[in-house]
Amino acid sequence: MLFGVLLKQVVKRGSLRLIDHDGKVRTYGDGTGRLLTIRLRDKGLHVALATNPYLKLGEAYMDGALTIDQPATIYELLDLILGNLGTSYPSRAFKAYAALRRMKRRIDQHNPIGKAQENVAHHYDLDGGIYDLFLDADKQYSCAYYANPSMSLEEAQLAKKRHIAAKLQIEPGMKLLDIGCGWGGLALTLAEETGALVTGVTLSREQHKIASQRAVERGLADRVQFHLQDYRTLTDKFDRIVSVGMFEHVGVGHYGEYFNGVKNLLNEDGVALIHTIGRLDPPGATNPWIAKYIFPGGYIPALSEMAAAVEKTGLFMTDLEVLRLHYAETLKEWRRRFMAKRDIAAKIYDERFCRMWEFYLAGSETSFRHEGMVNFQLQLTKKIDALPLTRDYMGERERDLSIAPLERRLRAGD
Repeated sequence: MLFGVLLKQVVKRGSLRLIDHDGKVRTYGDGTGRLLTIRLRDKGLHVALATNPYLKLGEAYMDGALTIDQPATIYELLDLILGNLGTSYPSRAFKAYAALRRMKRRIDQHNPIGKAQENVAHHYDLDGGIYDLFLDADKQYSCAYYANPSMSLEEAQLAKKRHIAAKLQIEPGMKLLDIGCGWGGLALTLAEETGALVTGVTLSREQHKIASQRAVERGLADRVQFHLQDYRTLTDKFDRIVSVGMFEHVGVGHYGEYFNGVKNLLNEDGVALIHTIGRLDPPGATNPWIAKYIFPGGYIPALSEMAAAVEKTGLFMTDLEVLRLHYAETLKEWRRRFMAKRDIAAKIYDERFCRMWEFYLAGSETSFRHEGMVNFQLQLTKKIDALPLTRDYMGERERDLSIAPLERRLRAGD
């Protein structure tokens, strides 16, 4: 069986049992750990899984053609496989296939104005009830910042926003642009806690509607404006620019356009902070299952690709932080929350959608644990002296932001 040959090459550690459609049983690994049992329900599935596992494994799980005996989950299967593989490929053939995908990535990631909005709508204009099942109350759909491991998801997401605010060194009255503002949580927090005047832009109609409603509900409509607009059509100048979880949707062929756009929108003494998922290995290509079902047109950049694009603009990269495993822990909590309310998700959509979303969350988490995925935070300026000479101000500002809400409550007599 072809898929069995592939599993024998991959699964060196752990215990995996495969039961074919005809009941034939095969085992793989060194016998350590809990035994996982998977079943192939279709006769020809082993050929598809052996020749194109990066796409077909997810599809087989979505369609119910590949099942996992309980109490094991798809997370445990992916953790076993990727834990064995790491950043390597199972064979030379798959390495060559990855090289071919890299060669055509500029075509796959061509995201001009218009198409970019279609790609965003594919993922972000889902029924909003889905995101309420697993995100924190502020609807932060990006990596949280676990300043200590005991933090709740809500605490870690607030810590992330304050971590970013500290790096931007925002002063009251500054004009701030949030590129890819999501449901508005970061923009609203920055307005409340720093006194900035914030403009947020998104290509998602659903996000724009909710963000605008939230600004009104929190009494911030005079200080925070949200627009359904591509950042490339903006002409104003801003003191600060922030972009969280948007750069993954830019596409490698548009990096120069993106960073030149940031430069053109930034005042001379301005500061920008770009927060994005990144890869620690060299440039690659988007997983075909993710590209088809989750993020069409998306791509996780290598630092070398981002740095090269920044250098050509004349912007200064004044700080870089690599966040390791913060997103793995974020995704772990998202997956736990989603599975706890899986029955609600099935009523909103159906069982196939639930299996797709479970595979997405599990696959993303294991990528951060085993495949060298991290988060980059790039701080950019147009002037070399736009910020203090040492990083001490970041920690000081972060502490101030944490203390200020308590002081406000005490002054109000709460």
